[in-house]
Amino acid sequence: MDLKEAVAIVTGSSSGVGAATAIQLAERGANLVINYSSNREGAEKVKARCEEFGVEVIVVQADVSLDDDCRRLASAAEEKWGRIDALVNNAGTTKFCAHDNLEGLDKSDFLDIYAVNAVGPYQMIRAVVPSMRRGQSGSIVNVASVAGVMGIGSSVAYAASKGALITLGLSMARVLGPEIRVNTVCPGFIQGDWLRKGMGNESYENSKQHLEQTTPLQLTTTPLNIADGILYFLEFADVVTGETLMLDGGFHLNQLASGRR
Repeated sequence: MDLKEAVAIVTGSSSGVGAATAIQLAERGANLVINYSSNREGAEKVKARCEEFGVEVIVVQADVSLDDDCRRLASAAEEKWGRIDALVNNAGTTKFCAHDNLEGLDKSDFLDIYAVNAVGPYQMIRAVVPSMRRGQSGSIVNVASVAGVMGIGSSVAYAASKGALITLGLSMARVLGPEIRVNTVCPGFIQGDWLRKGMGNESYENSKQHLEQTTPLQLTTTPLNIADGILYFLEFADVVTGETLMLDGGFHLNQLASGRR
C-alpha cells in the first residue's frame, strides 16, 4: 500500500506503540486519526508531532469497547477525507495479577479486558469495512501479544484476550479478502511506562535485564520496533494476510525450548 495521502486510524495512539506507529505513518505521508480514551494531552502532542510532516491529523476521543464510539471514529475519518485505507487496532488494557492467584480475577475483570482487547478490535473492523470495500483496498493490523501465544503475561485474562485477538485476525483475514488484508503483530516485553507502572520499577528492571541476557537477540523491544513491524504489514506486505508476527527478540524460542524439556 502506498501510504502517501492514505487515511489511517490508530486506536490508543496517545502514547507508546500507538504513538510511535502514528508518527511513522505521518512520516510516510499518511493522514491520521489519533485516538485516545483518557490521555488527551498525549494525543495532542502526537498530533503536533505528526503535523510536522505536513499531513492532516484529527484527534478523536473514543472508548473502543463501545460500538457507538467505534462507529464515530470511522465516521470522523470518512467525513474528513472520504475514505479509510488502514486501521491499527492498538488500544489495549489489562489487570496485573499473578497467574497462580486464581482469586485475583473475577468475571468483571475478564469482561472489561475482553471488551477492549478483543471486542473493541472486532467493532473497529466492522466500522471500517464498508469504507475499505468501497475503496477496493484496505489493511488492518491487530496488536496482540506473545502472551496470547504462550499463555503468559500480566494476567490470565490478558493472555486469553490476546489469544482471542489472534484468532479474530485469522477469521477476519479469511472473510474480508480480497479487498482487505488482516494481520497481527505479537510484541513481547516493550520498554516503557505502561509495563513499568504495572510491574513496579524493581520488577520491570529485573525482567528487562534478564530478557536482555537470555533472549536469542539479547534485547527487549521499543515502541518503535513494534511500529516497524506494523508498518511492514501496512506498507509492504501486499500479498500477506492472516499472518501473526512475533516481535520479541526470540523470547518465544526460549519458551518453546523450556516446554520440551
